[in-house]
Amino acid sequence: MMSENATRIVERRQQLGQFFTPEPVADFMASLFDANWEEVQLLDAGAGNGALTAGLVRRLCGLRTKPYRIHVTAFEIDEGIIPSLQATMGDCRRACRASGIDFEALVLNEDFIASSVPAVNRDLFAAQLPPFNAAIVNPPYRKIRSDSVERQLLRSAGIETSNLYTGFLSLIVRLLARQGELVSITPRSFCNGPYFKPFRRELLDSVSLKRLHLFESRSAAFSADEVLQENVIVHAVKSASVPESIVISSSSGDAAAELTRHVLTYDKVVFPNDPEKFIHLVLDEDQVNVREAMTRLSVSLAQLGLSISTGRVVDFRARAYLRKEPGGGTVPLIYPCHFNAGFVDWPKDNSRKPNAIVRGEATEDLLVPSGVYVLTKRFSAKEEKRRIVACIFDPGRIESAAVGFENHLNYFHIGGQGLPMTIAKGLATFLNSTLVDRYFRQFNGHTQVNATDLRNLTYPTKEELERLGRKVGDFQLNQAELDSLVDGELGVKR
Repeated sequence: MMSENATRIVERRQQLGQFFTPEPVADFMASLFDANWEEVQLLDAGAGNGALTAGLVRRLCGLRTKPYRIHVTAFEIDEGIIPSLQATMGDCRRACRASGIDFEALVLNEDFIASSVPAVNRDLFAAQLPPFNAAIVNPPYRKIRSDSVERQLLRSAGIETSNLYTGFLSLIVRLLARQGELVSITPRSFCNGPYFKPFRRELLDSVSLKRLHLFESRSAAFSADEVLQENVIVHAVKSASVPESIVISSSSGDAAAELTRHVLTYDKVVFPNDPEKFIHLVLDEDQVNVREAMTRLSVSLAQLGLSISTGRVVDFRARAYLRKEPGGGTVPLIYPCHFNAGFVDWPKDNSRKPNAIVRGEATEDLLVPSGVYVLTKRFSAKEEKRRIVACIFDPGRIESAAVGFENHLNYFHIGGQGLPMTIAKGLATFLNSTLVDRYFRQFNGHTQVNATDLRNLTYPTKEELERLGRKVGDFQLNQAELDSLVDGELGVKR
């Protein structure tokens, strides 16, 4: 059981979004720099106890051709960590002295965003920061409210983001000198989704990606912390030029784990005509085959005449109209818990979730007319084998004039109405395939499945979906049989 002081430290770190970098990870990050410097001006934003700077100093001290000088500017907002950070800088100074390198460190107990935004904006009285030719960072991971001080500061610099880590990276990129190197470790959530689209655009326009390294385990790299997302290390150089190729590597995150490495052309990582600028992490030959199979599909949802929306019923806002069991004046309310063997099974006995919603003037806009809909979960459970889980709402099984889909669901429709059953069955079969799951994981590193992600996929033709729909029957197939059906219809070779 933790002491009261230890509990306060953990709570403080959670409040700040701090996850300290283990030494093996710091050393690996340091190894990615080209390190062709005579003099190093290093930025360590959100420095914590200085593990990242220490890792880079160890690397530079071990080089045959060493820089003659290292100057570090380290920002750390948590006053309680400053003594440890200063001690680490002292260790770095001694190591550099032994290697004949001049070392200086400026430790700033300041909020990096509040301190750097004026410099980025070139405010008249802003503190001057040096032109950094290197930056190493494990920024804080925390969502920021639209009305927060951090959000307003970032917005004043033209940075629109909902998380501290992308705000940090945007500022760091702006502070880097031309051809300056960046190595960062963050959640890989910025690789997809609408919330990070402005950040992806700015990042890809401002830097040339050189290396992307994925830690496949959600916990191994940060075993002492509860990190729920896969982490990615980015090595980039500040340059407007688009690289010809990018190194994609991966490991479990354990210090002694085997590393896999592939060199891919840039257009296989960021598709040239993708307006969303998704970043695809293709890790092995099988994933290359999966990607090629999916890119042979050229039909968009719009071309199929289909749309996707997020369920309209936000249950805590509509609580007064929710009912545990269906009754007079109510219509079905569908949650992820109603998914069962490919179809919605409703009502659900002994469910913790309501089964119905009152239909009336206050709720009419939350409902859709009854029809055949393909539903997907917006959040997949950890124990589920697939990231995308799809099923069908069949009005032949659930009689009602209207239905409500809860906000944790996405639903496919045609102009707000239902789909033909054969199309719905084919679409659900395709979405539940291992092919789609493996492709989706190349750009999605968390359990959330946004409507934008599904809208951004390419799909089989209408005729192919109809053939799949006719073959699948009532989904009495195991995963291997379903995959064989999809692969056979789409000509996928494994």
